[in-house]
Amino acid sequence: MTSPTNPPVDRRSLHRAFLASLSGTSLEWYDFTAYSAAAALVFPRLFFPAADPLTGTLLAFSTYAVGYVSRPLGGVVFGRLGDVIGRKQVLVLTLVLIGVATFLIGALPTYATIGIAAPILLVLLRFAQGVGVGGEWGGAVLLSSEFGDPKRRGFWASAAQVGPPAGNLLSNGVLAGLTAALSDAAFLSWGWRVTFLLSGVLVAFGLWIRLKLEDTPVFRAIQDAGDRSETPIKDIFRTERRGLLTAVLSRIGPDVAYALFTVFVLSYGTTHGFSRGQVLAATLIGAVLQLGLIPLAGALSDRINRRGLYAVAAAGAAVWPFVFFPAISGGSFPLLVLGVVVGLALHSLMYGPQAAFIIEQFSPRLRYTGSSLGYTIAGVFGGALAPLAFTALNGHYASWLPVALYVLVACLLTLAGLALGRDPRPAEDEAYLAGAVTPRATPAA
Repeated sequence: MTSPTNPPVDRRSLHRAFLASLSGTSLEWYDFTAYSAAAALVFPRLFFPAADPLTGTLLAFSTYAVGYVSRPLGGVVFGRLGDVIGRKQVLVLTLVLIGVATFLIGALPTYATIGIAAPILLVLLRFAQGVGVGGEWGGAVLLSSEFGDPKRRGFWASAAQVGPPAGNLLSNGVLAGLTAALSDAAFLSWGWRVTFLLSGVLVAFGLWIRLKLEDTPVFRAIQDAGDRSETPIKDIFRTERRGLLTAVLSRIGPDVAYALFTVFVLSYGTTHGFSRGQVLAATLIGAVLQLGLIPLAGALSDRINRRGLYAVAAAGAAVWPFVFFPAISGGSFPLLVLGVVVGLALHSLMYGPQAAFIIEQFSPRLRYTGSSLGYTIAGVFGGALAPLAFTALNGHYASWLPVALYVLVACLLTLAGLALGRDPRPAEDEAYLAGAVTPRATPAA
């Protein structure tokens, strides 16, 4: 039976939580995809002018990496708050922070106007984006999954995972439209800014949805049981270190694979026989398919072993770059589309179950902190370094092989993380919701 203060969730609240989770992560990845595309196509010329195009690209991708490096700070600050004061309040704060930072990037003067202050401000705004994202993901996953049935967590948690392809689709769709409608001069002058300025619309919609929601039934049950942790970060490192290591390792492979097929492919493709429009079109097609594949993979992981599905996809992602790069070497656009679509499909089969898998590594009272730390730490070693490493390796060796080997190693780390992990334990949530949890004694310092 359920506790009187935590009645069963009505379908309207459940669907609203799903939409709130989806809209927030869509904004997050709209912003990050817009930035990654601009880092490959625009920022080297407008914010990091250099005689050597490779140097400009590396510098632009360095600011891309800043958005990942700053994520652990957001994971620490907002993750802790999410376990102490609740999921909803923190998610409102992160949404505003991400949206404001992105909007200001769209209004930022370039190097030609204000000199060295331009790249400095760009880095600071990118840092702010990353801090917000560091606290957003864990809360968005919990918002949808803790309103839903714990036995269908793979599907409900996938709401947050649909954000990357949705944001990718929106951002690259705007970029593709601007690229087609504007001359190169107009695009470089003001067209690229439109993508960032439009983030204000997503922020307004996300806030409208989130402010209407109560906090999750699971968090309210934890409050009622008097079982909130006052020191969640300390408790994670004291009692749930294995879960944290599992979360970190399980994310690295998908992050690196996604960086290859949505970020690095933009610069690689445009220097190996493809136009900017062709590469953007390939990523758009892949993103459209991901919109359906990710929740499908999440739902499938509720029916079969979650770790097993994740592991099969990670093995496929480890091998695919060795097929992808030779296939596109002849400049065939259909093969480029096929290669990106398969790469993103394999990513979907990992990413769909990923959110549920990660939060299941932690007890309910420490989930926001643990999942946020796992997400953000993995982002530094996965998504942040990958575009830089890809660009440097390809530039130094003039070969795709080191890039493919990099992806292989990342996916092997993910397989190791999956081997360390635990399977779902829906009884943990059910115990809180039934009012059957007794507050634990606080360990001695």
